[in-house]
Amino acid sequence: MEEIKKRRKIIIIEDEVPIAELLAYSLKKEGFLAKFALDGNTGMEILREFKPDLIILDLMLPDISGFDICRQVTRDYNIPIIMLTAKSDITDKILGLELGADDYITKPFDIREAIVRIKTIFRRIERISESLENKASESIIITNDIKIFNEEHKVAKNNEFIELTPKEYALLFILAQNKGRVFSRSELLDKVWGFDYFGDSRTVDIHIQRIRKKLDTNKNISIIETVFGTGYKLVK
Repeated sequence: MEEIKKRRKIIIIEDEVPIAELLAYSLKKEGFLAKFALDGNTGMEILREFKPDLIILDLMLPDISGFDICRQVTRDYNIPIIMLTAKSDITDKILGLELGADDYITKPFDIREAIVRIKTIFRRIERISESLENKASESIIITNDIKIFNEEHKVAKNNEFIELTPKEYALLFILAQNKGRVFSRSELLDKVWGFDYFGDSRTVDIHIQRIRKKLDTNKNISIIETVFGTGYKLVK
């Protein structure tokens, strides 16, 4: 485990110097490689060169909105993001999750909590990766038009590959393996985010909505059905 941690690279994009320095120092003590930037443009430059495994991103930056950075990173990379926000407004958190962030931390925060959240994300990534690798040869036909190619971790719709984030892919794969079975939101949080995930079940709803937007061809009929009061299932 120590070798895995030492290979993990983390970038902190945060304009408050004491917070950025504290996070970088604490992460290095935990065996991670850490760099920080005090504005969004510098952060994106470092990201392209440093190729981090995780981004800690402040939403209130002096030059670029953290939301815009989150949107760009989600579109161009598969890098998990933890948002930092001074606001307790749930709207900011929901918007960040909708744009692809994995988790959020509200300032002021305990550095020990931040470290736990970071380790939780890496454990979740490793667990999902191992699970998918164990089923690497499986291909699943969802509908006549949609198919999962698990060996390549890709989803095709009408013979064209659709870009899904790692969590979107993991959610879809779990539902596709169990067509017709109803999963509660807590079950999906456990399987995709990990049992010690600190977020709430709204995270699942947001990711399901994003999968639907990418894969549904009929606005009135979805491949993923909402079972009210319970959770979700993939329609047989």
